[in-house]
Amino acid sequence: MDCVFCKIVSGEIPSKKVYEDEQVIAFYDLEPQAPVHVLIVPKVHIESVLGVNETNSAVIAHVFEVAAKLAVELGVSQDGFRVVTNIGDNAGQTVKHIHFHLLGGRKLGREA
Repeated sequence: MDCVFCKIVSGEIPSKKVYEDEQVIAFYDLEPQAPVHVLIVPKVHIESVLGVNETNSAVIAHVFEVAAKLAVELGVSQDGFRVVTNIGDNAGQTVKHIHFHLLGGRKLGREA
């Protein structure tokens, strides 16, 4: 499999990690769209939300637990932050491995 996030998970590609446990890894985005822009990536390969099911949905719940923890640790919990995922080409999903963007540190607009 030629998945950049799987390669980051395995350590084959380096990243600037902010968090890691048995289920997820979180690291700074290479092209940040906000002062705080972290990607939270399940270690198990799931292509998108369309691949979430009863056997792997617990890891997605864990992603949101990690997002809340990181928002506090990175100082964006008080003023607000966004957690977003893109599904498919038209939505801007460039890596076909489910991941969540944690964005904060400034007022975020209402982009479509």
